[in-house]
Amino acid sequence: MAIFNIFSSLVFLLFSCIAIAVPPKFFNVVRYGAISDGTTDNSQAFLKAWKDACAYNGRSRFWIPNGKFLLRKASFEGSCNGSMAFLIKGTLVAPTDSFFTDTWIAFRYVSGLIVKGGGTLDGQGQSAWHYNDCKTNSKCKPLPVTLRFDFVRNSKVENIESINSKSSHFNIFACENMSISHVKLSAPADSPNTDGIHIGTSRNIKISKSVIGTGDDCVSMVSGSQSIEVNGVACGPGHGISIGSLGRGHEHEYVKGITVRNCTFIGSDNGVRIKTWSPSSYSLASGLVFENIIMKNTKNPVVIDQYYCPSPHCYLQGHSSSAVQIQDVTFKNIFGVSSTEVAVNLQCSKAMPCKNVKLINIDLAYDGPGRRATSLCSNVIGSSSGKLVPGGCI
Repeated sequence: MAIFNIFSSLVFLLFSCIAIAVPPKFFNVVRYGAISDGTTDNSQAFLKAWKDACAYNGRSRFWIPNGKFLLRKASFEGSCNGSMAFLIKGTLVAPTDSFFTDTWIAFRYVSGLIVKGGGTLDGQGQSAWHYNDCKTNSKCKPLPVTLRFDFVRNSKVENIESINSKSSHFNIFACENMSISHVKLSAPADSPNTDGIHIGTSRNIKISKSVIGTGDDCVSMVSGSQSIEVNGVACGPGHGISIGSLGRGHEHEYVKGITVRNCTFIGSDNGVRIKTWSPSSYSLASGLVFENIIMKNTKNPVVIDQYYCPSPHCYLQGHSSSAVQIQDVTFKNIFGVSSTEVAVNLQCSKAMPCKNVKLINIDLAYDGPGRRATSLCSNVIGSSSGKLVPGGCI
């Protein structure tokens, strides 16, 4: 019996080793008819390759080799039978004759996804930005997000580049346990609504070691964002790293547990910012930490704005108070240079003052003639400690 047990154990180990040694299977889009001439529509070839890769009961590798592949709107959906890596070696090019949709490339209902490869996503946004009239047209049509993740879990995005998105570069919705690292996202400073990474209704998202320069927020976190960490991001140009805007619907999708640390802002319009609509519905933003931040000629380094309403009708109707409660916020170890005189500007709601806001070791100089940096605070309850330049705010 003992010999039989030993033999059974050896057989089990042998088959386990064989199973582990099975290599991943590659699904090369070229073998499905994709042509890398930059003009042929490869959507059907990509979708056929994805269908087979997703159905494979093992480790799938969706492979995009070197070359320039035109891809129209495509949605890659699960669930898949095994692990999936979407490997972009070449360049994916968006169409310049199809604009009014919310997505270019989407991943939905996938778990265990890896998107990487060193390749590039070219949104060709120059062809569409002039259609963005949302500042003056409340019925403006959407432009496509370059890469959208909906209901994606336990996944990674790393080592890819996105340029000239028509709208946001990455949009993350209803996702959990995702990491994004070593990505480069870029669009001109005057390109409209080209957020780098936009997150909503998601939890346990980590963004690290990336370079983002766009025409809107480098990273924006809206309603339902919880347990988000942004670490080691260089931001600029752009509108900074923002929580919000909050308070326009989504009353029960609170924002909690956001940490932004070890980030550098270079010539951006804002640094670290919290913004809520005015007027607004009730909501809550709490447990927010901004620490170890470097500002290099940033226009508005530290901002809480509870009177955010960029549309023209706001000024016709007049401002009213935001009903979003902001509490338990820490700004710590923030150093560098502000390109405007007001380096710390905390404007909280009269109806719902900010609570437990801490300023710890702030040292911001004004890069302007003859004056020092100043701070403005309104309706803020909190404390300050350590070196404070500018001081006199809380």
